[in-house]
Amino acid sequence: MQGQSADPVARPRRTRRPRGHAVRLRHHRQPPVLLNRRPIGHPPLPFSGEHAPPDLLRGAAVAPVETAADSRTPCAASDLLDRVGSWGPTATPAGMFHLVPVQVERDLCLVGRWMNDPAVAAFWELAGPWSMTARHLRRQLADDGRSVPCLGVLEGRPMSYWEIYRADLDPLACHYPARPHDTGIHLLIGGDADRGRGLGSRLLRAVADLVLDRRPACARVVAEPDLRNTASIATFLSAGFRFLAEADLPTKRAALMVRDRVPCDLS
Repeated sequence: MQGQSADPVARPRRTRRPRGHAVRLRHHRQPPVLLNRRPIGHPPLPFSGEHAPPDLLRGAAVAPVETAADSRTPCAASDLLDRVGSWGPTATPAGMFHLVPVQVERDLCLVGRWMNDPAVAAFWELAGPWSMTARHLRRQLADDGRSVPCLGVLEGRPMSYWEIYRADLDPLACHYPARPHDTGIHLLIGGDADRGRGLGSRLLRAVADLVLDRRPACARVVAEPDLRNTASIATFLSAGFRFLAEADLPTKRAALMVRDRVPCDLS
């Protein structure tokens, strides 16, 4: 979500950006602009028409469907994040919202289509064949549970993609004073109809609340939007995050945003 892009697309770019003048954070007061595995005990989501073609999943460009990650339950794959798949739905001003861990066979077509949206591709850089998205998802699912990719399902409708990750175990921890169990968020809003109307900040606030409620050892939720992405920064600020610092990451200059369990006294 940059300039007139998407409601928040909080994901690092993979190319080095010029160091030019940083946008002054006073611009964050602008309103935000356009930006698996089935959880235990919940029925399959009705994603009819969103299944990836079997021949694509079997293609040489992607790993076989049956991997160690695909055979694990969501809870077993998410122990480092207190079992994201079992967190259940949460009430938001926009309706009931549920983080549902990704299942590649079920969700690849949907997530791949979102990644090919120009407003998303500018930040995630996963546009192209679905095999690129499949590799990205499987890398996370094959990990030890320090990052859990999820669909954001609002009132039964999948409409966003989230990555909940252990920021203290991520390379990001080298760029800020990380604390044990710091939890990071990457997100994108999937469709044009859901962008540019404040939905991103409402869901982001709800997810941050959910992280802090379900992860008692976690004292902070963190994010690292591009410093020039004033709309994304505004969304995080509207969701109760505060600006911590600027950071030179390998792929961008970022605004480190923090949501504290106990509000910080800024006076």
